[in-house]
Amino acid sequence: MQSDLVCPELSESLGKCTAKFSWGHFRSTCPSQCHPEDPSQKTGNTERWKSQFYPTRVKCSVWRNPEEFDEKSGTPLGIQTGGKMANPVPSACCVVLAAVVMVYAQRHSELDMQVQYERLGADVTMQCGAMDWDAAVTWSANGTDMDESHLNGSRLVLRNVDLTRTGQYACYEGSSWHLKYQTYLKVGTSPKEPVLMCRSNNYPKGFYCSWHLPSPTYIPNTFNITVMHGPRELVCEKDAFPKNRCHIRYLQLFSTVKYKVTLTVTNALGRNATTITFDEFAIVKPDPPENVVAKPVSNNPRRLEVRWQNPSSWPDPESFPLKFFLRYRPLILDQWQHVELSDGTSHTITDAYAGKEYIIQVAAKDNDIGTWSDWSVAVHATPWTEEPKHLTTEAPVAETTTTSSSSFVPPPTTKICDLEAVVGSGAVTMSWAAGLVLAAAGVLFI
Repeated sequence: MQSDLVCPELSESLGKCTAKFSWGHFRSTCPSQCHPEDPSQKTGNTERWKSQFYPTRVKCSVWRNPEEFDEKSGTPLGIQTGGKMANPVPSACCVVLAAVVMVYAQRHSELDMQVQYERLGADVTMQCGAMDWDAAVTWSANGTDMDESHLNGSRLVLRNVDLTRTGQYACYEGSSWHLKYQTYLKVGTSPKEPVLMCRSNNYPKGFYCSWHLPSPTYIPNTFNITVMHGPRELVCEKDAFPKNRCHIRYLQLFSTVKYKVTLTVTNALGRNATTITFDEFAIVKPDPPENVVAKPVSNNPRRLEVRWQNPSSWPDPESFPLKFFLRYRPLILDQWQHVELSDGTSHTITDAYAGKEYIIQVAAKDNDIGTWSDWSVAVHATPWTEEPKHLTTEAPVAETTTTSSSSFVPPPTTKICDLEAVVGSGAVTMSWAAGLVLAAAGVLFI
């Protein structure tokens, strides 16, 4: 868009300044007479001003020569290359051009951003402000031009929208690119029936109620809760965190009148509600015991000593004592063993398997009313085991035996016979020798 701007108060010396507008920027060119008081400007060269428009401010600087201004990057060459740049000079022309930019920006900001909510899977049609159906327009989504296949005349049509269609949509008039309409589309669902729960973990002070939706809606929701005790409405003080919870103080203990709590959830696409009714005693449920510790018992390979503390949220354990439920098992087994304790905050397990690691948890409950708490954080412990004794034995010293050449040492496999057997064997040998001698002599005499 081209326009001629006249600096009225300096029209004789300035003449006309030509301003060129583009999205977010404009540039202007004025003759060298803009600063006749500065001798350095009397060079006959055309001076250039560049104003960068931002939503909240305008910057205006002056460069002496056209060569010192980079048209492509929109910055002075002196800044980019280290070359010499003229000092910024205040200018009445700059003030006029800055005012024009502000007016230009104001015109475009007059179109307030609207928010449009649509159901997931619906067909959505957007109209380009007051433009005629057959007007030439351009639509953009999150700064990107929309394909013409989505247009029905000047209207934008989105079929079966999903969550990816959430974003900012804008419509511009023809080639002038005047903004005619803009909106922020949010795709979501109406709320389903909320889940509501009330519980007293600090009896007898009061109770709290918390809630959540079974599935997300993807758009903002508003929750409203009403607590009635008979005909009387009670105040439910909402927590800063978490936001989906509020507290109610008991105004009357041991009451037989039921409590009635109604929760309503609303968003731009619909509403839903749920109601629960309960007795005072039914919602009492302490928090789990705290600081559970399990240790082995010295010189007892089958015992574990377990200790814990009352939950810190339970305000008066003296007047409203708790009882406890302990469970334990070795890691190698899936079956739990249980012990219920009417008082005290410790217990000694006496039937543990020696040397096996155990997992242990504790729960709590008011002695007379309510339900058991959730289990405490699990702790692990292993019964005492005797340290192995390290026995030391000395190796036997090998005996050295010196034998003479005349001695005879029988091998381990030599069988030593008794004396009578040896003598009998020698007598038989002698009798055979005598018989042979007599036979030889008889032959000689023949």
